[in-house]
Amino acid sequence: MAEPSSSSFQPISSPANNIAVQYDVFVSFRGEDVRNNFVSHLQAAFKRKGITTFFDEELKRGQQISPALLKAIQQSSISVVVFSENYASSRWCLDELLKIVECRNTYGQIVLPVFYHVDPSNVRNQTGIYAEAFAKHQQTREQDEIQKWRDALTEVANLSGLDSANWRLESEMIDKITQEILKKLDRLTLNNVDGVVGIEVRVERIESCLRLMIPMMMFAF
Repeated sequence: MAEPSSSSFQPISSPANNIAVQYDVFVSFRGEDVRNNFVSHLQAAFKRKGITTFFDEELKRGQQISPALLKAIQQSSISVVVFSENYASSRWCLDELLKIVECRNTYGQIVLPVFYHVDPSNVRNQTGIYAEAFAKHQQTREQDEIQKWRDALTEVANLSGLDSANWRLESEMIDKITQEILKKLDRLTLNNVDGVVGIEVRVERIESCLRLMIPMMMFAF
């Protein structure tokens, strides 16, 4: 069953795009590859940092992606895509990716690719094990659908992301992913604050008070 992992962190709203954001992060992954190891540790790290996340826990056996899941993607500020060896073998994962790319291009959703024990060039160009996955898809799927999947893989794999080959310990990689997510959420928060009427004046007043207080505090010591 697909359930969000929630915390006390307040999700960022996106009124400019008329999207009611419910989650900080949506994580797309191939369950049989990473659910019980890498993704479970990533989920725990996000929870510790108060990042509101949606992890798709459905067993992906070729069924059509649900409208609720598509909505969850759209209602997330950031999508983390964990590319593993069997990611491209799942139609469900590829359809998730199409929706993520749509949200990136339509609403400006941030997308962070993570290459887990897979060469980024294989994802980008659909070579190696990804070529094998598409060879199987071509036996049952229409060419236009396959091309959309290819384009989505290429687009996301070309984004700046993290490659597990560059990390000695998974824990360090997970820490880095968490740090990157927090930075991106901070920037989104600042962008939203910039749109608040009169916020600049209030910030200037606070800064002015702090400048006055610092000499007094130094004198007191």
